[in-house]
Amino acid sequence: MTSVISFEEAVRAAGEEALGREAAALLMRARPGDELNLLMAEAARLRDRLKGNVITYSRKVFIPLTNLCRDYCGYCAFRKDPGDPDSRTMTPDNVLGVARAGERLGCKEALFSLGDRPEAIFSEMRRQLQGLGHKTTLSYLGEMTRRVLGETSLLPHSNPGLMARRDMEALRRSNPSLGLMLETISERLSLPGMPHDNAPDKRPLLRLKVLEQAGLLRIPFTTGILIGIGETLDERVDSLLAIRELHARFGHIQEVIIQNFRSKPDIPMRNHPEPDLTDLARTIAVARLILREMNLQAPPNLSDDNYQFLIHAGINDWGGISPLTRDYINPEKPWPHIETLRERTEAAGMELSERLSVYPEYVHRDDFLDPAVAETVRSMADANGYARIQ
Repeated sequence: MTSVISFEEAVRAAGEEALGREAAALLMRARPGDELNLLMAEAARLRDRLKGNVITYSRKVFIPLTNLCRDYCGYCAFRKDPGDPDSRTMTPDNVLGVARAGERLGCKEALFSLGDRPEAIFSEMRRQLQGLGHKTTLSYLGEMTRRVLGETSLLPHSNPGLMARRDMEALRRSNPSLGLMLETISERLSLPGMPHDNAPDKRPLLRLKVLEQAGLLRIPFTTGILIGIGETLDERVDSLLAIRELHARFGHIQEVIIQNFRSKPDIPMRNHPEPDLTDLARTIAVARLILREMNLQAPPNLSDDNYQFLIHAGINDWGGISPLTRDYINPEKPWPHIETLRERTEAAGMELSERLSVYPEYVHRDDFLDPAVAETVRSMADANGYARIQ
């Protein structure tokens, strides 16, 4: 790749102004050693200047409402077909039981994850939904998030895949925030033989449309990219730039996750190489320089015992950590204990603070919270928008 600027010039410029595509593509190729050290140092300086010395997390329960899904992504171990012994759709009693158990442990977030539109291809799911009084999985999700909000002290945060505008309008009344991983902007990964070949809901333009609709509806929104699934370094940059452009228009993207692919024995991509810690760190650092003041997260459990290193790459959030439920997307990767996370964070010179499912920047803004949830959210927050500690 030919560039008109040097690596050092690109790093220096990134500390002062929004990073352009050429410079970002150059920095995304940082080599281990001096280049990576320089890149990470600048990203950490920018994080400290714009975000302070606080690393946040959310104390949550993970509620996998259904693991039936019409998409067959090459890297996913979560989704199941009907008849699989591990397939499951939670009943209302299941959902509320988990939420109440989390409530007793001081959790404040109920993270709902589920497969994309399983009723579109599985008659079994249609029959199950009918028995629950619903036609669609998203309608059932709406009922359960309303009940969790009304019957427990937890705030729902749903990651349900693609949503139409009417679905988001309905969910906004019981979810202070919503989420959808962009994953990648690369249409190439939907070609035959690629990870999204048989995953109609992973088309980038469809997912970008959801992010845009969330902005129009003023919904605090979580998104992110998944690295190491076959995308090029330039495609990573383009995905981050697309997220930045949407946030510049609407100001609604509360969090960007940089998630690294982890191989599992029961997925089609089980022999696909994982991105190493260097690759993850440089991607986080470039993301910080592109996204600047936006909240940047990397899941600690996906870096095994090396997660403290990611603080130095520029993150300011660890995401949801559960004292009760496992990570159903990556069940082989347990979350660190919260006190261990605190010790590691403080050892890196930062302070660990608990947040709610909706980020502090949005808690006291009337234009970003539906009246149906605003009072509850603010009763759980302190004056700065962080979780109120009893």
